[in-house]
Amino acid sequence: MDYLKEYRSFVNSHYLSEGIRITIGISLPAILLSYFGYLSEGITMSLGASCVIMVDNAGPIHHRRNAMLICDLAIFVVALVIGLVNHNPVVLGILIFIFCFFFSMIGVFGARASSIGLAALFAMVLNIDANHKESSPFANAVFILSGGLWYTGLSLLLYSFRPFKLVQQALGDCIQATSVFLRIKASFYERQNHFDRNYQLLLEQQTVVHEKQELVRELLFKSRDIAKESTNTGRILVLIFLDTVDLFERVMTSHQDYEMLHQAFDHTDILERFHDLINEMAVELNEIGIAVKSAKSLPPNESLNTKIVELKSYLIEFRDKERTAANVEGFVNLRHIMDNMEDIGDRLITLHAYTTYDSQLSVKPMEAIDFEKFVTHQSTDIKILADNFSLQSNSFRHACRVAIATMVGYVVSKFFAFGHSYWILLTIIVILKPAYSLTKKRNYDRLLGTLAGSFIGLTVLFFTHNKDVIFVFMIIFMIGAYSFMRRQYRLFVLFMTPYILLLFFLLNPHDFRTVITDRVIDTGIGSLIAFLANMFIVPSWEHEQFIDYLMSAIANNTLYFVHVSRAFAGKPVTIQQFKESRKHAFVALANLSDAFNRMLSEPKSRQKNMRETHQMVVLNHMFTSHVATLSSGVEPLAVKFFSADFEPIIDSISGRMSNAQRILQDEPRLKDESSGREKLRILNERLNQIIAIRKSELARGLTDSPTRKDLSELKFITDQFNFISKISGDIEKLSGVFHSKTSS
Repeated sequence: MDYLKEYRSFVNSHYLSEGIRITIGISLPAILLSYFGYLSEGITMSLGASCVIMVDNAGPIHHRRNAMLICDLAIFVVALVIGLVNHNPVVLGILIFIFCFFFSMIGVFGARASSIGLAALFAMVLNIDANHKESSPFANAVFILSGGLWYTGLSLLLYSFRPFKLVQQALGDCIQATSVFLRIKASFYERQNHFDRNYQLLLEQQTVVHEKQELVRELLFKSRDIAKESTNTGRILVLIFLDTVDLFERVMTSHQDYEMLHQAFDHTDILERFHDLINEMAVELNEIGIAVKSAKSLPPNESLNTKIVELKSYLIEFRDKERTAANVEGFVNLRHIMDNMEDIGDRLITLHAYTTYDSQLSVKPMEAIDFEKFVTHQSTDIKILADNFSLQSNSFRHACRVAIATMVGYVVSKFFAFGHSYWILLTIIVILKPAYSLTKKRNYDRLLGTLAGSFIGLTVLFFTHNKDVIFVFMIIFMIGAYSFMRRQYRLFVLFMTPYILLLFFLLNPHDFRTVITDRVIDTGIGSLIAFLANMFIVPSWEHEQFIDYLMSAIANNTLYFVHVSRAFAGKPVTIQQFKESRKHAFVALANLSDAFNRMLSEPKSRQKNMRETHQMVVLNHMFTSHVATLSSGVEPLAVKFFSADFEPIIDSISGRMSNAQRILQDEPRLKDESSGREKLRILNERLNQIIAIRKSELARGLTDSPTRKDLSELKFITDQFNFISKISGDIEKLSGVFHSKTSS
């Protein structure tokens, strides 16, 4: 790992800037009001600000503004109601149950609504043990509201100074995630290869890339000023994103029969050379990502361009030296890989140019695309909430789980009467997630982070009791915690724990040891309750929902294939249709991969049909990859080779995919059209004839001829249709096995 690059990436990311913004937003009210002798009120305002930060996720500014204002109102109401009933444990317990259920249930309206619910529950927990001797419940709620409004104003003000910065940072992250995907693709060319492991890493990283792309889509296409492309910067950012998505698809098009390549060329160094060059491209793409995040110009890497030219020359020499009639097909594949690398190299040059924000580049024409169709719109219809009041709904199950577990935690906290027992409730609320795997990871991370963080906090206090030094360390830990809050939960807890311990030490050094003991014990109790709740209170397992993700992936893959392949039958679709279907196929595949990865973290007893499930994920990934590969040949080859004979082949493949869906839905299959198989056989015979001619030419010493180009182009098309046809058949067959096992 290059730690210098990791450091440069982190300091230019929106995570660090967010951490600094949050630290200022939370600490400033307490610091300023304590100076005037109102420390208690200042801390209450800081608590209000700490609630709103949960809602201030990266996204379009009008979404963030509306969410923060709604959150301000929610925490005011919750704090006021809890303050009024704090003296009555029974009524308080009933309200805790109702609030936990309701604010967990609103997660059906999306991630931002879920954050508002979490913030409201956070306000609820922090006010359970609040002491209102010095101020009334209403005054306390007003101070909490004031803190929330203060942070809302601060966040909106900072955005107005740098409206494009968040987009640049998110776009840079997206480019860097794509570079990791490219690096994993490079690993397939290593001589000692573990294909299953590489495929698993590829699937996991595709999910990451999808999440980054979705965030950038929201920031670009839901932010009105940017979407209108009214400025040079806005247009350049849109162009960078469009080219990055196309680059990602191009990386996916490099999918090959890797086992065949290794069998044919492992005795040479050509695959290792490919591996090294692709890795260098990934490194360069990562550098571009850092440059975009920091808004700095990055000059083209002439050394990389030279290496691409050198490898192309080496491949030609290698081909002339090693090519025989027996391995001519393998060399055709190597030629296609080289073409892909050249194309990626050209795209890197374009991205380099964009980092200059040259106004001449922003006049580049863009296709007439309705970008609104590429973003997900979340409905807020109340009917959605009503429709989810069922045990069939994962959101309803999660809400029940949180409400019951928190009630248990409340009873336990009252029974043991610890001084800071609200940490039990806070631990349960923060840890419990809709998916078992996420809860399990959070549980582990919180326990480990709390123990390690406590050790760090004690170490600081062991070496110094100087309040000024402790305050500096506290601010550092605070920035670290909020910088990792949305990135890595374990590090968030690792920094948050010493920050809280040092804060309590500054506020009340005499009660400090009790604070440490309470935090560790309460965290342990809360983690145990959350774990048991996740296992036994209306649990939700991934295998129950996997079939929905699977059918979505098959349906979107089918549409993507049809939109790409119809060009070869003389019926091309519009750019809008192609890009929409590509986006939906990639998203569905990422969701399928993510669901499978979550299944791997569940108890073995809940991992149903894992062999077939893994095969389904890999087959769908291969299908998408080969369709993406076929799409790269549409523009130069579809016009040259288009024929009505492709129509039955397309119908046959899409029919098998439709049959797979019908099998999973327990519906009768459609009739398989044999004409498609016949047309594919004729296409293969045509290719074999050209291969035979080319082998004859090579046997006569004829190294270059028109046949060579025809062979390369037709083999590319034929191979992809053969691969896609075989995979569609495998998906159809495996659907039968999968359905029979899940039904039994």
